[in-house]
Amino acid sequence: MRFPLSMTANLATYIMKNKMSPRPEWQVDKSVGEDASNPFKIIYTMNTARREPHPMIHKRFPLVLMLEPLHTCNLTCTGCGRIREYESTITQKLSLEQCLKAVDECGAPMVSICGGEPLLYPEIGPLADGIMARGLSCYLCTNGMFLVKRLKDFQPHDHFFFNVHLDGMEANHDLAVERKGVFREAIAGIQAAKAAGFKVVTNTTVYKETDMKEIEELFGYLKQFKVDGHTIAPAYGYSAVNDREIFMTREDVYEKFRDIERLSREYPLQTSPVYMDFLQGKRDLPCTAWGNPTYNVKGWKGPCYLITDSHHDNFTDFMTKTGWDNYGPGNDPRCEHCMMHCGFEPSAAFGINSKVTDGFRVLSWMLR
Repeated sequence: MRFPLSMTANLATYIMKNKMSPRPEWQVDKSVGEDASNPFKIIYTMNTARREPHPMIHKRFPLVLMLEPLHTCNLTCTGCGRIREYESTITQKLSLEQCLKAVDECGAPMVSICGGEPLLYPEIGPLADGIMARGLSCYLCTNGMFLVKRLKDFQPHDHFFFNVHLDGMEANHDLAVERKGVFREAIAGIQAAKAAGFKVVTNTTVYKETDMKEIEELFGYLKQFKVDGHTIAPAYGYSAVNDREIFMTREDVYEKFRDIERLSREYPLQTSPVYMDFLQGKRDLPCTAWGNPTYNVKGWKGPCYLITDSHHDNFTDFMTKTGWDNYGPGNDPRCEHCMMHCGFEPSAAFGINSKVTDGFRVLSWMLR
């Protein structure tokens, strides 16, 4: 199975319960007037092609909390916006209490600990323990360079995954992260984590110059280490690193991911079949960015992991004071070419624009 059965059952139960009865306080729209309070927000005027909001807009609930306890990192990856966007707060970090309060306030069944480099966070062990003690699933996103050193701070669990960033084989990955030797250290970390009984997946971002044959080579290479899965998604141009030379248009994405289904049959990709359809241009999905909220040293980041128009002190404000109708392809030019999993994989999980055959496809994919 691509995921532990108990983890899948927990997520399915959570989605079903919240689709039937989402928390009413999160469905209120208090965004009117919010733009006026932010003199730095860019206001976009769109044409008549503006999209009507999907009904799911009025059944908002989170699936995955993107928790950033710090933005400090030991690398300066070319495509990363965090070390640039949060340059003024790069040395700040959340307390353990703040992190766990955000986990409780959001209530999402999955937590992705990201950053920055989470393994630089002094209390990363207790943070992971606190998340697991709440019966949640956790992905710890890391460049892998400190895995060997910090494994002692964690305990293996079926719902806990180290998610190691690899954007290609050795030469190209080291080029992307702007330091030689990183690939080898990441592989050493993967080997040590697997030997210690941990679940390990990899995270790959696809850029305009990415050779998909090399990504397939990478997945084949990782087979020997019995890696538990791979996540893969197209790069998106953060406003902080919006260099169109490395980022893709929507048509570029369709071309890059045209063979994604075959890869999913041969390797344990954790990309759902519905999201794969979207990446190939076979299906339209609206953005449901509230499904993957981000919390960091400045608060709840709105509207999404990639675009920052505001920060909110509490989760309810994030859900109700973000003008969701104003974002997504067709509404905001910054969203036009975005196909990132953090905005569209939740739409697939919510069953938006679903087809009769989706249930069978997802089941066979999960059991494969």
